[in-house]
Amino acid sequence: MSGGRLAGLAWRLVRADAVAPREIDPLLTRGQRAAARALRLFAGQEARSGRPGERLARALERSGPVAIKLGQFLSTRGDIFGEAFVADLGRLKDQLPPFATDLAKAEVEREFGRPLTEVFTEFGEPVAAASLAQAHRARLADGRQVAVKVLRPGIERRVARDVKTLEGLAGLAEAWPAARRLEPRAFVATVTRALGLELDLRMEAAAADELGKAMAADGFVGAPAVVWDAVARRVLTLEWATGMPLSDRAALDQPGLDRTRTAEALVRGFLAQALDHGVFHADLHEGNLFVAAPAQICVVDFGIIGRLAAADRRYLAEVLWGFLNRDYTRLAEVHFQAGWVPARHDKGAFAQALRAVGEPVFGRPARDVSMGRLLGQLFDITSLFDMRLRPELVLLQKTMVTVEGVARRIDPDHDIWTASEPVVRRWIARELSPTAQVRSFAAEARGALAALSALAAARSAPSPGPRRKGLDAWAAFALGAALAGLAFALAVWLR
Repeated sequence: MSGGRLAGLAWRLVRADAVAPREIDPLLTRGQRAAARALRLFAGQEARSGRPGERLARALERSGPVAIKLGQFLSTRGDIFGEAFVADLGRLKDQLPPFATDLAKAEVEREFGRPLTEVFTEFGEPVAAASLAQAHRARLADGRQVAVKVLRPGIERRVARDVKTLEGLAGLAEAWPAARRLEPRAFVATVTRALGLELDLRMEAAAADELGKAMAADGFVGAPAVVWDAVARRVLTLEWATGMPLSDRAALDQPGLDRTRTAEALVRGFLAQALDHGVFHADLHEGNLFVAAPAQICVVDFGIIGRLAAADRRYLAEVLWGFLNRDYTRLAEVHFQAGWVPARHDKGAFAQALRAVGEPVFGRPARDVSMGRLLGQLFDITSLFDMRLRPELVLLQKTMVTVEGVARRIDPDHDIWTASEPVVRRWIARELSPTAQVRSFAAEARGALAALSALAAARSAPSPGPRRKGLDAWAAFALGAALAGLAFALAVWLR
């Protein structure tokens, strides 16, 4: 890690009065105010203009893609930071300064190895610019309007430097016991892999195609089709998304737009991706969501996706179902069965702690829930019961927070629990019903049969030593045959 880069980021935040901005002085203790005022002795000219969110946005914008991703996460938390702050910080989503269109055209020609006019009949100025790439409106020879995403020149080197800084910060965080339970190094490794995939737009095209098909199966949200003939490592082409981006304040004022249904569609679409398909869009901020009346949502930018194994999907569904039904005993059992809570802890005490978290917020409108208090209680539980967050679920948890924040902006009265109930109930009915349990047993029986058959074959093979009796092999074969018959009968019954 470059200590200079860390120092540079800290210095930019101090110069912008973005560490402890003067506007929050009334909320600080006397000691905190003294420390904040000492920092402001080093504030620069940029600290004298703009609101706190604007000053922070300017500082993060000059600090690279990783810092910008942090700003995008913060900009969804209007319930914590206030609407004015997140509105100012929201410019990080898709309103960064673009690079020259001539550079973008040169990148396209270099990637395809032919003149731009052989690929697109029209290629307009940038319509959006983000930390890694920018988008242009263009037209294909068949008349279709498309969005062409082009990576920023030299962005690979910039990301590599930022990743080193992030790895260094994770190393520092490991020294703090409370942060160590969150496995910061593993999380940084996950982010690093995701950033690496974002820098190859062919991977994003594949993700867009996969998620587009998953979204179409459920119908809650949609995605533009990939134009595979115009995809390369640094260029991605999708059909033009319908609607207005949520980052545009006028998007929610469109005639006929149903805010309640739109917020519900967003939450249900995300959960359906994660639970039913095991793959989900992991960057669902407002700049990546287009809305149209009455409640249509089109998702773009598939640079970061998350995946859940079958066991993790079952865990997620059972946790949500436990909270939805206030079944804290069952919820505790799930945590112990999954190994998230060490067996040495008392299951009843853990259920009691979950009740303390769930009951104060259950059924209340999101605007009435103190997320700071809720997160504090969850943190206390992780400390008391030695819970460890598995790396593959960290991205899911971050995305769930983002989705909830966006849903609240769409509909301030949105209740994520009520919205998620139909999707979770559907998954539970399909995957945890008696029929599903028998089907699972049949699959396990077929697996056992294959293992026993292999064992029988191995034991029947000739050996250089004295010939052993075939009793073991015949016993394994008989057991395998019995399991095979049971599996076959179950398969016929469930057909």
